[in-house]
Amino acid sequence: MNKASLIAAATWFAAATAVSAQTSAPAPPSGNSGIDQARIDQGKATFAQRCSHCHGFNMVNAGTVAPDLRRFPDDKARFFTTVKSGKNGRMPPWGDILDDDQIAALWAYVSSRRNP
Repeated sequence: MNKASLIAAATWFAAATAVSAQTSAPAPPSGNSGIDQARIDQGKATFAQRCSHCHGFNMVNAGTVAPDLRRFPDDKARFFTTVKSGKNGRMPPWGDILDDDQIAALWAYVSSRRNP
């Protein structure tokens, strides 16, 4: 391989690496401000078990009426009320199934993934 080919290959590799870095998916928001990672993990497990079938694994499911939870308002009281009591006859109430600690963990997980 001649010198010109090596320079061209190195230039192409550098450009491809720069483009790849610019187009990779953004990291989730890091503004967890005091939210315990163990609590987020607990909420993630509860979400996967109880919520993902309607809200989607990544908190959005285009095939249902369930909203994109990544855009849920920063309103913990509203979240608790919605989870406990249900919503508009479409979301079932979970107040008899999930206790306050589990709902708080769900909130920690959902709020850690917020993307307003």
